[in-house]
Amino acid sequence: MFKHVFLTGPPGVGKTTLVQKACEALVSSGVGVEGFYTEEVREGGRRVGFDVVTVTGERAHLSRIRDGPGSSHGRREYTVGQYVVDLPSFENLALPLFRNVGSAEGGGRKVFVIDEIGKMELYSQSFIRSVRQTLDSSSCTILGTIPIPKGRPLGLVEEVRGRRDVRVFTVSKENRNALLQDILAALQNCLQQTA
Repeated sequence: MFKHVFLTGPPGVGKTTLVQKACEALVSSGVGVEGFYTEEVREGGRRVGFDVVTVTGERAHLSRIRDGPGSSHGRREYTVGQYVVDLPSFENLALPLFRNVGSAEGGGRKVFVIDEIGKMELYSQSFIRSVRQTLDSSSCTILGTIPIPKGRPLGLVEEVRGRRDVRVFTVSKENRNALLQDILAALQNCLQQTA
């Protein structure tokens, strides 16, 4: 029995867009949706970083391109490629969402969005703990995204991928438009299990 639905696929293939479309459909059918997305931030047509955005529209920095050498002001710097991860900003916005998810009023029929469990987010030990607790709790269904395996495996990503209660959809340019109905059907199924 699946309790959670995750999307995987190459960067830029449309995972976040699918998650957002699924959420719109869920909300219009009366399902509670909470959680966050990761959105690209562009300036002058160039990607300069990523923001974490809650389902209700609050935003915080997740990462930005490094300004120049030695701009870390003495704190430990977490980087992924050319991006510097703003861990305090990410944690301040994302972690309270996990704390509230178990205390949801009205019991079941709730979907919690985690877009995404990726390298940047995994610098946060609190985030890793929160994801594990939410996966193990019976109070909600997770709709999330994970990166495709590349290079060294990411512990939590492989854990999610290997769970018996997780259904993983691989998104490609060819199937992304047809996938929405399958994802919604899988989520409705999961919600019936948790209700």
